[in-house]
Amino acid sequence: MKNGAELLDRLIKDIVSESAATYVSILQTSEKGHDANDEQAMLPESTAAFSLSRFIPLLKERITVLNPFTRMFLVSWITLLDSIPDLELVSYLPDFLGGLFKFLSDSNQDVHTATQKALEKFLAEIKKIAQLKRGLALSKRSQVEETAKLSDSSPTRSDRSPRSFGAVGSEDGSAQRGKDRPGSDMESDTIGDDIDGEVEEDWTPGQDVQVDHVKILDILVTFLGGSSEQEIQLTALQWIDNFFDICPEDILAFVPRLLSEVLPALSSDVEQVRQAANRVNKSLMDYILSLPEEEPAQRRESLSGSQTIAAQNASALPTSVAKEAYPTDRRESNLSARLARPSGRETPDARSLEPPPPSEGARSSMSQDRIESQQTLNLDYDATVSALTLQFLNENEATRVAALNWLIMLQRKAPPGRRLEINDGTFPALLKTLSDMSDAVVTRDLVLLSQMFRNSDESKFTSFMLNLLKLFSTDRRLLETRGNLIIRQLCISLSAERIYRTLADCLERDEVCISPNTT
Repeated sequence: MKNGAELLDRLIKDIVSESAATYVSILQTSEKGHDANDEQAMLPESTAAFSLSRFIPLLKERITVLNPFTRMFLVSWITLLDSIPDLELVSYLPDFLGGLFKFLSDSNQDVHTATQKALEKFLAEIKKIAQLKRGLALSKRSQVEETAKLSDSSPTRSDRSPRSFGAVGSEDGSAQRGKDRPGSDMESDTIGDDIDGEVEEDWTPGQDVQVDHVKILDILVTFLGGSSEQEIQLTALQWIDNFFDICPEDILAFVPRLLSEVLPALSSDVEQVRQAANRVNKSLMDYILSLPEEEPAQRRESLSGSQTIAAQNASALPTSVAKEAYPTDRRESNLSARLARPSGRETPDARSLEPPPPSEGARSSMSQDRIESQQTLNLDYDATVSALTLQFLNENEATRVAALNWLIMLQRKAPPGRRLEINDGTFPALLKTLSDMSDAVVTRDLVLLSQMFRNSDESKFTSFMLNLLKLFSTDRRLLETRGNLIIRQLCISLSAERIYRTLADCLERDEVCISPNTT
């Protein structure tokens, strides 16, 4: 019976491979609409074609099996369907990616190897599609700009009067016009047609494939923290690290959850997991640092006015040119491209398509930075700080140091309204961390406290010193072992005179600070 089942499986796979030539893509059906006449016309062809949309629910239902032979059977089908060019199985990846990740924990080595190869192929395909779309977007933008430049350099129909092109002494200049400017009308008509109509492009396989990066990231983060299998955790970290080259802007919403799972992985017992977690942590911090800071209110108002003028200029252009020159939803996905972002963008207005003067270039750069700065505002700062504060309870020193490094970076990066203050719930945790057994943790904690109160007013600074004295009064061991280090580090980062004057005033006014525990 087993041999018969294998033979039947091979026959069905051959039939599916053959019928893929008549497969009706979901991209084609969505463009045609849902008219009843169209459905009747497509019925004979659809019944003879393989329907991937009907196959995926069956795969999703059976992907949770535990039998290794059934898992191997499913992986073989997934590999086959992914190898057929026109099916675009990667579009349905979120439907079965979670079950496929669970196959990595199978004790059968064949299942593990086949699953790992399938996942590697899917990841390479996602990267290829993202690179293709970025390349097409850049090429399309350059073509539109070049077409607009040619249009600006050639005279328009209204500018070409008979006297301007005619010969001297000729009323209409029709004979001389044809001699002096051969083909001028043809060139102008061609350029006008290119601008008024859509820019023709060659279709490239994969350019219309839609991959739901957000759903995939949600699955990866879930497996990163919800699985104790080292192989699953390592694979999830590798995928997340690659997504910084695919769609870093989509990772921004997962920062709190990622930090809650990645920072503990920095102290993993497995060397490969530690290295992968370090790479993800570094990539995530580099991406946050690459985002522009929030701009002052006066600068935002200036940029708002310049954007209004630019929008008015764009409204006078053909729809296709304005759409490409002012993309509303295009975002650079490559982290290296974002870090090496050009200083400005050219405006598609006919007067500004030539190299702009420095003032226009600076305005264009500020406008682009303002658009990308919205991603900084989309970061859930409170949830991120809460996730980092919880890592103070982690028993591993590397995790606690990494959490403090993140808080130090956010304290420098965050706008003034989102920085840590003395009345935040994080401040008591930072004071308590001064009693940590690790000198590295205490040192980083003091750096963060110094950042919080370096430019604070006198009332907040006095409150900080008062809380520090109360901590010394209740923890004599901390005063004896770390008091000298804490005061010295604060004096290095802050004003030593200010610290000693404030401490003296607190000790003179507040008798609680001189409790019997400290005498």
